[in-house]
Amino acid sequence: MQYDPIKKSLGNVFNKTPFLRKLFYRLLDLLLLRTWHIKKEIRKWAKGKGDDLNILDAGSGFGQYVFFISSMNKNWKITGVDVKNEQIEDCNGFFSRIGRKNVSFAVADLVKYRKPEAYDLILSVDVMEHILEDVEVFKNFNASLKKGGMLLISTPSDQGGSDVHDHDHENGSFIDEHVRDGYNIGEIQEKLKGAGFSHTEAYYNYGTPGKISWRLSMKYPILMVNASKVFFVLLPFYYLLTFPFSLILNWFDVILTHKTGTGLIVKARK
Repeated sequence: MQYDPIKKSLGNVFNKTPFLRKLFYRLLDLLLLRTWHIKKEIRKWAKGKGDDLNILDAGSGFGQYVFFISSMNKNWKITGVDVKNEQIEDCNGFFSRIGRKNVSFAVADLVKYRKPEAYDLILSVDVMEHILEDVEVFKNFNASLKKGGMLLISTPSDQGGSDVHDHDHENGSFIDEHVRDGYNIGEIQEKLKGAGFSHTEAYYNYGTPGKISWRLSMKYPILMVNASKVFFVLLPFYYLLTFPFSLILNWFDVILTHKTGTGLIVKARK
C-alpha cells in the first residue's frame, strides 16, 4: 500500500491557494493523531523559551509542523529539510507567499546532514521508519543539537504500527514504504544513547482508542481511494459520518497512558 500517490493527489487539490493550504494543515492537525501528541510535546518544550531559537524539522514533508511552530514565535528560525526536491520547492513557495520570513526549506539526506550545535529542537515525525541507517542519523541529530537541546521523534512501534501484522501476502503490507515494521521501545532508546544522547524517554501512543481512530480516519479511506478514484468524491460524506468519533477517540488517546500501542513518542536530550 503506497501513501505517496494519495498524498500527492491531496497536495495538488489543496495547494491551489494559500487558504486551501492552511485548510489542509488544519484538517491534518485534526485527523492525524500523531499531530495531537507532537503538538502537545512541542508546547511543553516551548514553555519559558526565549526568542533566539533554531529548530529543525527533519523530514518536513508538506510543512505542516513548520507552519505550526513558526506560528508560535515569529523570531524562531525554523529549517525544514526533506529528500524530495518537489516538496522543498513547494514549501518554499507557499511560505514565501504567506510571508513567513523565519522559515526556510532545503533538500537534504539525513544520513549525511549534520550542522554542529546548530539547533535547540529537532523534530522527526514519521521519518525514521523509512531510513535504514538510523544510528547514523541519530548521531547526526546529536551533533546538530546545542547542549541541552531536544530531539522529538514520532514513529511506529513494533506492536503492529500501521496494522503491519494484519497485511496479507497477496497485497503486501499497508506500510510497504517502510524499511522496518516499527521500533521496540527499549531498542530505540538504546540506539539514541549509543548515538550520544544523555537522557531519553519514550511512551506509547496509538493505544486502543488511537488504533480505532487511525483505521476510521486514515486506513479505510486510503484503501477505498486506492481501490477507485471515485471514492475521492465520497470522502467528504464518509468523514462527515466518522469524523466526530475520530475526534473523541483521539482525545482519549492523548489523555490516557497506554501499556502498549502501535506508535511511539520519543524524546532525547543532549
